[in-house]
Amino acid sequence: MASAARRLLFYSERCPRRISSNHTTPTHATQWARPLSSTAPQRARGERRDGPIPTAVPTKIIRKQAIPVNPEEETAAQLRKLVDDLKALDPEVVKDAIRKGEQGIPFAQDFNLERDEDFEIEADRGRLGFWAEGEESMGPDEDFHGDDLTSLGHGQLDQHRELRHYNRLISWELPLLHQLARPFEPPTAATPFRFRYTSYLGEKHPATNKVVVEFSPSDMPALTPLQKDKLIKLVGPRYNPDSDIVKMSCELYDTQPQNKRFLGDTISKLLAEAKDGTDTFADVPFDFRHHKPKVHFAFPQAWIMTAERKKYLEDKRAHTAKRDNERLNNGHLVDGKKIIDTSLPFMAAQPEPVMVGGPRGTLLR
Repeated sequence: MASAARRLLFYSERCPRRISSNHTTPTHATQWARPLSSTAPQRARGERRDGPIPTAVPTKIIRKQAIPVNPEEETAAQLRKLVDDLKALDPEVVKDAIRKGEQGIPFAQDFNLERDEDFEIEADRGRLGFWAEGEESMGPDEDFHGDDLTSLGHGQLDQHRELRHYNRLISWELPLLHQLARPFEPPTAATPFRFRYTSYLGEKHPATNKVVVEFSPSDMPALTPLQKDKLIKLVGPRYNPDSDIVKMSCELYDTQPQNKRFLGDTISKLLAEAKDGTDTFADVPFDFRHHKPKVHFAFPQAWIMTAERKKYLEDKRAHTAKRDNERLNNGHLVDGKKIIDTSLPFMAAQPEPVMVGGPRGTLLR
């Protein structure tokens, strides 16, 4: 059982607020419910617990001097405060304060103080680290002891797992796609339009919403030659006179169906305007200045290797080799290597020219 002095010390550490040497009595009543905020409450002007706020501010500042305090009086005041705090821990007093609506800090009951260890005052625990690092409920922190891969190594493992995933798809899923195969059917006259889409294999890209359409004015049904010419003049630089193809694209909208619908509506308006006989544009000449013809070079026919040309080249090479052999045996063939080997040792070594001091550009020996 702890002594009375140690018990008093324990209760003093758990009193509603610390005992200050400058204040021997509390300035306000003990409160019992935890406040919503730690900010001091704001009160109306002219109202205070100890009376109204003085309206006149004195012009003369009086400096307070420290009043010496008798140690015996200070000890007696602390004991009286401690007795009041102990009385405040009575459950009946707490219930009465709650019933009256008073607010403050609640105190625990039934401390079960039977051993000396129960009266040990623990030091205030410091703040926890980032994401509650070091909290006991989360277990001990994991330390790196050189038994794990680096972030670069984990990235290589993730890439390897992704490759294995696609390999499994190639082995087990792709062979099943032949069940969805359909025979190729060439387009008919009822489908003269050819749409082209762009895909990046499931990845998001700004160009995926672009749609391109190609068609030939000659394939448009129920168009007379005069209406066909008007359609070509209406599309302008989108017409290629070499291939007789009109190419249009749209990427104004966020999705491919919207862009495709816009192209379809535009073609419908062009066809309706071409069929309108009010103005046939017969007096407007064709303008193909936007088109730059691409020159395709053909391989010369004389350079094609035929059987006769191969035989001619083989005979020519054989005749040249026979003639060189005859010149070599007769000593008429010039051998550069032999000339260098026989003439170089007999050539007198001449000194190289050296630049010395003198007028600029003068070479002196």
